[in-house]
Amino acid sequence: MKKRSILFFALARVTLATAGVIVLGACLSLAQRQKENAASRTNRLADAALAEVPEKDRQRRNPFEGDTQAMAAGGKLFEQHCAGCHGPKAGGTRHGASLLREEVQQSTPGTLFWILTNGVVRHGMPVWSKLPEPQRWQIVTFLQSLQLRPPNPRPAPQNQSTRAR
Repeated sequence: MKKRSILFFALARVTLATAGVIVLGACLSLAQRQKENAASRTNRLADAALAEVPEKDRQRRNPFEGDTQAMAAGGKLFEQHCAGCHGPKAGGTRHGASLLREEVQQSTPGTLFWILTNGVVRHGMPVWSKLPEPQRWQIVTFLQSLQLRPPNPRPAPQNQSTRAR
């Protein structure tokens, strides 16, 4: 009788441990799916906001385009005001869209400036119109500096006849 109860309790422990592992795996899987769905939703909302920018605002030019000092200043402003939601490297979080996505990177400076100025309040992005205009353009300059550049092409291999010259 004693052997049976020991065997029963051992089997019960194994069964409970297996069930626990299955439940934990299911919870982790669900959490991952929820995280992916939140990121996907955030990115879809960002795309919708980009589409709402009026044409005249899309055409605005960035007065700091190519200015490395403005880019550095914009990076500091991004850290202070934007990184909390969009991540320290602008890759996005569950609170803010990735600003590295092609849809954002292909946007005109005027589009980015308009979004920054007006926010996307109904989806949680605040209005930044209280930031002075030059600072908003500096953030735009920084964001445009993040554009993914194609990798440097490898130089063509030289054959023996062209190397010896």
